[in-house]
Amino acid sequence: MRRYLFPLILGVVGCAILISLGSWQLRRMAWKEGLLAQIQAQIDAAPVPLPDTVDPAMKYMPVEVSGTTTGDEIHVLSGTKDQGGGYQIVSRFITDDGRDILLDRGFVPQEDRRLERGPTRLEVRGNLHWPDEKGSATPEPNLDENIWFARDVPAMAQRLDTMPVLVVASHVTGDAQGVQPIPVAIEGIPNNHLSYAVQWFMIAAVWAGMTVALIWRIRRRTY
Repeated sequence: MRRYLFPLILGVVGCAILISLGSWQLRRMAWKEGLLAQIQAQIDAAPVPLPDTVDPAMKYMPVEVSGTTTGDEIHVLSGTKDQGGGYQIVSRFITDDGRDILLDRGFVPQEDRRLERGPTRLEVRGNLHWPDEKGSATPEPNLDENIWFARDVPAMAQRLDTMPVLVVASHVTGDAQGVQPIPVAIEGIPNNHLSYAVQWFMIAAVWAGMTVALIWRIRRRTY
């Protein structure tokens, strides 16, 4: 019996640890789902006028702004399932109360990037946003071609000489100039905890199988 004791203890303890890690990931998944539901409720709330003071703590706040684009814009490499590759158009936007902000107007196909989009008056419903898209592997923008690879609010604001405030349009009234709004959505926020939990449970199953196989081999040697 002593021959079986150590591998049995090792197997039970290892499985317990691995199963607890999988269960922890399931709890994390429930927490993340609650957080995503809370963010979605923020996104879907009734819009309010753009506050006098704006900061990143207001991320996802639904707002209404009206004003005029200046014709100055940034093209952010993007794509949609329906239309394939293209660009998101981030314009310099002067609100009716005289504030210069960034307006993510939405998507244009690749062939429409160079079309003329002069100043136009717009009434916009959308959400304040500070996207976390730039990572260590993200290339620097090609300023000569005006092609950016991520939305970086401080850098875009400096480039277009605006406040570091970005409104992502969900609905536009006025001449949209062929730009299709892409509202803020929670689909881009990762929630991989279920797959992590499955991996831990699978490792636990393999660990249990290896423990049984080891005990079986020890048992055979005793005969």
